Amino acid sequence: MHYQDVTMIQELHIRQRSEVKEGTLSPYAARSNATKGRERNEEPDPVRTEFQRDRDRILHTNAFRRLKHKTQVFIAPPGDHYTTRLTHTLEVSQIARTITRALNLNEDLAEAISLGHDLGHTPFGHIGEDVLNDLYPDGFRHNEQSLRVVSGLEKNGRGLNLTWEVRDGILHHSKSEKCMFGSEWEQGSTYEAEVVKISDAIAYINHDISDAFRAGMLSQNDLPSDISGILGSSHAQRINTMVCDIIQASWAVAESNEAQNKPVICMSASIGAATEQLRQFMFQNVYNVQSQNADARHARKVVRGLFEYLTQHEECLPAEYQTGGEKISRRVADFIAGMTDQYALDLAAKLGVA
Repeated sequence: MHYQDVTMIQELHIRQRSEVKEGTLSPYAARSNATKGRERNEEPDPVRTEFQRDRDRILHTNAFRRLKHKTQVFIAPPGDHYTTRLTHTLEVSQIARTITRALNLNEDLAEAISLGHDLGHTPFGHIGEDVLNDLYPDGFRHNEQSLRVVSGLEKNGRGLNLTWEVRDGILHHSKSEKCMFGSEWEQGSTYEAEVVKISDAIAYINHDISDAFRAGMLSQNDLPSDISGILGSSHAQRINTMVCDIIQASWAVAESNEAQNKPVICMSASIGAATEQLRQFMFQNVYNVQSQNADARHARKVVRGLFEYLTQHEECLPAEYQTGGEKISRRVADFIAGMTDQYALDLAAKLGVA
């Protein structure tokens, strides 16, 4: 047998070896060979597990690339180091992978959900989302739009045909306005999805603090001293405190052999309370203030103007949004949600709507 033939045979068993390794994960971990499947059946990949395939498909989408030009919180920031929707996504992925690895859950699934969770986010962050939610008759939520992206909008309307577990995690990553860090929040279908949900919050709270420092909205001394005393005074200390606490608080139950004690991805009471207080501080001193400035008002005008104009002038939509059988408001919402900040600004100026 030639060397190339031996190499090919070895490669054909790489996926199986990875699936065997998944057998050593926590009994609560999702396993790729036990997935609930895809909407369309596919032959297994010789090298990658099902969740690894999903991760790679998301990485190679146009929607993922556009995230680098979408606002996180600060619209048109003056510096190069502000968080974008893309850098946020990568930070969520890193935090989620750390937690899932420590809890012996499926790191590949958590990574895939993380990378796909914000693909449907609008230009101008939650400002754009709020405007579309007001204008689109059926309401607009970015997590639902992210699912639309991977299920139908990408690949010329074919979608990515992702596994059920990844699609479910993308759909359910959003959080309510209730306290998000205790053990009482609603649990998702997989523990990996719950890890992504809490990692999303950890990431945005901490990088938004750093961006507020850059923008001159906050200084280190503005952060409540009692919260800093619990969580730490630096970006790295806060993230480390939160991540380690999640691992410890979840681990105690995850390792229990008592059937009634199912694991819960959560923070301890003290760290969870401090983190929630920090989140509320950010809403009062950054998010609510930022949402009322001139850039935010202009962003609202842009999104509203685009929606109202395009629903009346279907001929101005790109060809792929002029067909498909969906009502015009749905197609316009899809088109706007996929825009980068600059594209939306340029188109609004071209059409004379902002």
